[in-house]
Amino acid sequence: MEFKVGDKVVYPNHGVGIIEQVAKKSIGDMVSSFYCLRILSTDSTVMVPVGNTSAVGLRKVLSRRQTTQVLKVLRDGEVATYDDWKGRFQANSEKMRTGDILAVAEVLKSLTMLSEVKPLSYRERKMLDRARFLLVSELAEAANKAADKMEAQIDAALAESMKGMRTKVEH
Repeated sequence: MEFKVGDKVVYPNHGVGIIEQVAKKSIGDMVSSFYCLRILSTDSTVMVPVGNTSAVGLRKVLSRRQTTQVLKVLRDGEVATYDDWKGRFQANSEKMRTGDILAVAEVLKSLTMLSEVKPLSYRERKMLDRARFLLVSELAEAANKAADKMEAQIDAALAESMKGMRTKVEH
């Protein structure tokens, strides 16, 4: 996928960033192009090799229509839970690494549901907070809404989901 200066992109597990420049860097006797992006939430700069964008999961911010689809995932359907903490954590970690916003939404939904039933471990609590942050920041950017307004929409979708939640336990 090609990006240009000024594009808003999502860098998995870091959130929304803006491509500030495309730079050429010499590494040994090779010259490579890099996207220099500034992560909005931390104001940090990340350099991603142009040829590596799909491998790291760099993608454009969702469209408004796609935000509706994400909210629908939060509102509807079943949630997979695991009896085994390690299996659950591994599966959720993998979903978070993909950068797929629907997978992040599934993590948020399943950990939110689980937190209603029992206390989460420290690592799962951190993952829940990260998933919430990533969803709120990207959906707010995509819908051109304030983060607190988007967070309220996400919470409402999760609350609706909790009412009719059917869980399926995987072993």
